[in-house]
Amino acid sequence: MDQLNNLGDERQVAFCAHCGSGDTETRDHVPSRVLLDEPFPDNLPVVAACRVCNEGVSDDEEYVACLVECARAGSVAVEDLERAKIKRLLTEKPKLAARLADAYSGAGRAGRFVVEPERIRSVLLKLARGHALFELNEPQTDEPSSLFFAPLASFSRAARERFESPPARVFWPEVGSRGMQRLATSPTRTPQWLVVQPGRYRYLTYVDGSVVIRVVLSECLACEVVWTPDWQTAPERHEG
Repeated sequence: MDQLNNLGDERQVAFCAHCGSGDTETRDHVPSRVLLDEPFPDNLPVVAACRVCNEGVSDDEEYVACLVECARAGSVAVEDLERAKIKRLLTEKPKLAARLADAYSGAGRAGRFVVEPERIRSVLLKLARGHALFELNEPQTDEPSSLFFAPLASFSRAARERFESPPARVFWPEVGSRGMQRLATSPTRTPQWLVVQPGRYRYLTYVDGSVVIRVVLSECLACEVVWTPDWQTAPERHEG
């Protein structure tokens, strides 16, 4: 993905992207590198974060990365997995491997996981907050109005089309933000999916009165996070 400089108000990014504190001692990669393969893409999006927020969900990020890879493979056996990083992680962390094995039933594509939704939610919310700040210059430290996630394969054709297609009309993001620069140079004046690593991670950000962040992990797990201002009635949204 093309990397742009933020030309927006620097005061918007002078705080932790996740809690809004003035503690910005660390830099948080958005997405976390456990969700990507090596070699990592150049110029990964990075936001300022306090150490507690940056490191506080590391275990959950590992859980989500391993869960997604096992779901893609239809197996919890290390030898069946594609990603070398996840193979290594599950080998080094037998408790995590056992936890996933205990949550899995069936076999192959018919297999099912009993997921830990709060762990998934914490990771997706952290990602969405990072993208909102990095792309739109819009800090979102409050709880979102909605957070939805589901396997991409579970979407109906119509739901998949709606998820993949940004609205034809959106508001201009924060002046000078990366999102505004991308929108201004888009031939269609519509938001575009940004691919961090092909087949591994992509995301979409836009403002339509609400701040909307969509993420797809490994073309397997889809997510939408929405922040709607109190003064505005949230538009009806289809949740797959």
